[in-house]
Amino acid sequence: MLNNSYRCWAEIDLGALHENLAWVRHRVGPKVKIMTVVKADAYGHGLKQIAALLMQSGTDVFGVANLNEARAIRGVGKGWPVLMLGACLPDEVETAVKDEVMPTISSLDEAKLFSDAAAKLKRNVAVHIKVDTGMGRLGVAVSDAVNLIAGASRLPGIRVEGLYTHYASVEDDPVFSRRQRKSFQRILGRLDQLGIHVPTIHANNSAALLHEPDTLFNLARPGLLVYGVLPSGNRRIAAALRQRVCPALSLMCRVSFVKEIPPGTSLSYGRAFVARRKMRVATLTVGYGDGYPRAGSNRAQVLIGGKRCAVLGRITMDQMMADVSKVPRTAPGDDAVLLGQQGRDAITANELASWCGTVPWEILTNISYRVTRVYRGGQAS
Repeated sequence: MLNNSYRCWAEIDLGALHENLAWVRHRVGPKVKIMTVVKADAYGHGLKQIAALLMQSGTDVFGVANLNEARAIRGVGKGWPVLMLGACLPDEVETAVKDEVMPTISSLDEAKLFSDAAAKLKRNVAVHIKVDTGMGRLGVAVSDAVNLIAGASRLPGIRVEGLYTHYASVEDDPVFSRRQRKSFQRILGRLDQLGIHVPTIHANNSAALLHEPDTLFNLARPGLLVYGVLPSGNRRIAAALRQRVCPALSLMCRVSFVKEIPPGTSLSYGRAFVARRKMRVATLTVGYGDGYPRAGSNRAQVLIGGKRCAVLGRITMDQMMADVSKVPRTAPGDDAVLLGQQGRDAITANELASWCGTVPWEILTNISYRVTRVYRGGQAS
């Protein structure tokens, strides 16, 4: 770990990110393009820095949630296609056209708004039409998809560049996922019969890349896998695949205080933990204000001195406590690893998520702005 004066920080291994993307590219093959999803500050890794690395590493398209994220990518480097995966609000339409962001379209009304904006700005706009095969958030109904594609294609200034869907439970439910796949493929078959060609077809997110290779099409949209984290779920992931990705982010803090407590001593708010024995307790410089989940109270573990130490009591905004009875040399200033490796052991985002009753996506994206990001293993601007 770094020798520094930070109280809580995240180390980002750019080399690991580069290798993870290279593995995804090897898995999908040379004929399939890659859209790297960089929503939510690149899953907490730092959007501008990660975008710069991905541009150097050969991503083809960026996937974002909103126009601010698209603008941040444009500030790093121009020329890469950007797809906004969320729906544009009516007052965002002209901005999206000006900024050359590809919008997601789910209705003819949306397509008309973009056609009007394209005419006003004397531009053409490439759109991706989303089909709702079971996710339910956005997308045109399967029964209306072909009509929307045909109708949007006839609007002035509109080019239907892409068609896609989104799996609702691919990491847990193979039966429903295959139902979604068949619905989407029926639309593709109908378009083929009508002679309608859409250049870019995509369905596979990270979990689908592992579980549904039959829907690879010609673009994949990995998110979590690029950051070296496996999607959590009930479907088994082969050990060989588990070993191919490496987590890029490690989250650390410092020990600020160490004390011994007698039996009967209570710790933190609500006295949620009461010692049953004499213990050695370390106070750590991290809390839910840094994005460490409060749900980990009395459940989570951290690494100190290479050993697992249980989190004691309720996690507070800026601090929490851990049992260091088995690490007697623990002293103020020592590093504590919240995510990542220390010695021979490691705590993963999936493991922390399981302790907290959530998912690894939330663990990563909740890491707050006040946690300093430190980049190593490559160049990040």
